[in-house]
Amino acid sequence: MDGGAFGAGKAGGAFDPQAFIRQPQTLLRLLSWVFSIVVFGSIVNEGYVNRADETQEHCIFNRNRNACNYGITVGVLAFLSCLLYLALDAYFPQISSVKDRKKAVLSDIGVSAFWAFLWFVGFCFLTNQWQASKEEDNPMNEGGDAARAAITFSFFSIFTWASLTFLAFRRLRDITFQEEYNTLFPNSPSLLP
Repeated sequence: MDGGAFGAGKAGGAFDPQAFIRQPQTLLRLLSWVFSIVVFGSIVNEGYVNRADETQEHCIFNRNRNACNYGITVGVLAFLSCLLYLALDAYFPQISSVKDRKKAVLSDIGVSAFWAFLWFVGFCFLTNQWQASKEEDNPMNEGGDAARAAITFSFFSIFTWASLTFLAFRRLRDITFQEEYNTLFPNSPSLLP
């Protein structure tokens, strides 16, 4: 993108897919998107098992269906949230109003911090329930790799969403600075490239 302001290109400029893909928040959001697919996909595919003497399937995490439901719900909603904010990131350079850009960045901060917290809770919950699982509930260790994958990628998701929060804070700082500069010097050109 050519020089712009407020953490984005010039408002109304042409969309540059290469520059968009290279942005750190885009890369982290795509990574978070993949992690969410791994978490809910692992649980949906192999997260439910049954004993040889039962027909009813139970959650692999200590036979606690709430653990599987939490992992699936958080994974699917994080997946959708990533798509929504990827679209917002693509549209962000087209937003000309400083106030609207600030609102978009503030919502990004709130949503990213919220997801980092939910992934932390999910990691703790799934780990606790996996640790409490009894070997007799799953004697052939079916789905063990899927359960460990869900736990591992829940852990990684904490850091990707926390990093997205940090990047949004940096973007907010740039917007706030530009807003104050424009108030003090209304007729001067933009300072931010």
